[in-house]
Amino acid sequence: MNTAQDSPEASGARETPVIRSFVAIGDSFTEGMSDRLPDGSYRGWADLLARRLATHAAGAAARPASGPPAEEGFRYANLAVRGKLIGQIAAEQVDAAAAMNADLVTLVGGLNDTLRPRCDMGRVCGVLEECVGKLAPGCGQLVLMRSPGRNGPGLERYRARMEHLFEFIDDLAGRHGAAVVDLYTGGPLADPRLWADDRLHLNGEGHSRVAEAVCQQLGHSAVSDWRAPLAPSPSQSWVARRRADARFTREHLLPWIGRRLTGRSSGDGRTPKRPELTALACEDTP
Repeated sequence: MNTAQDSPEASGARETPVIRSFVAIGDSFTEGMSDRLPDGSYRGWADLLARRLATHAAGAAARPASGPPAEEGFRYANLAVRGKLIGQIAAEQVDAAAAMNADLVTLVGGLNDTLRPRCDMGRVCGVLEECVGKLAPGCGQLVLMRSPGRNGPGLERYRARMEHLFEFIDDLAGRHGAAVVDLYTGGPLADPRLWADDRLHLNGEGHSRVAEAVCQQLGHSAVSDWRAPLAPSPSQSWVARRRADARFTREHLLPWIGRRLTGRSSGDGRTPKRPELTALACEDTP
């Protein structure tokens, strides 16, 4: 792997490596659903992470360093598109990401496959391994994730597949020198209050916690405790829960089933929000 540029502190202690380029690939989780901004677009953990990395890189550039100066500022690409299966991520995103030779690449994919009625886990794992084999040699650090799962009965029929995928990710990371951020085991991200109304995607607070988890995995000092449980809240009445279930079914579940039955995807016709590895100033993201 290539190595991101480091800047030692004045005391001589080793600093957190300075990441000057970041490429994120995957599906709706990495696109940012459902951390919705006022204009209707999605931000999400990858954009939040990019802003933090850009700020860190800008601070490093302003300090005297023994190494060579950076030739350009922080750059960021996000190739993720909602609804993509691992085969589509491999075909549409991986080669482009590998060619960017970024300091940091994040790959989160395969979970959409596990949610399909029929899923060949051997194929999913095989394609994921091909992706990692292409990405790992040319980037400074490859990060994979054990994705969060929302508490609730809807997840149980898919849990065995998900955990199969996560066990394979752990093994894959060990063989290719990748880091794994575990968002699944024993943390607060299963709390339904960190999920959007569609029960498939994290809300803004959930995405903020993911960004913090990745930052800490990369060696940055903690800004907050992403594992902290949410404060207790009053229980909803039976009537309120049934109303929420009915709204979820009408607005999210039935359209999702309709897309599955007709072979359509929420990502059909969509393009990545940041298809090129371009400059990102630390103030450029909301």
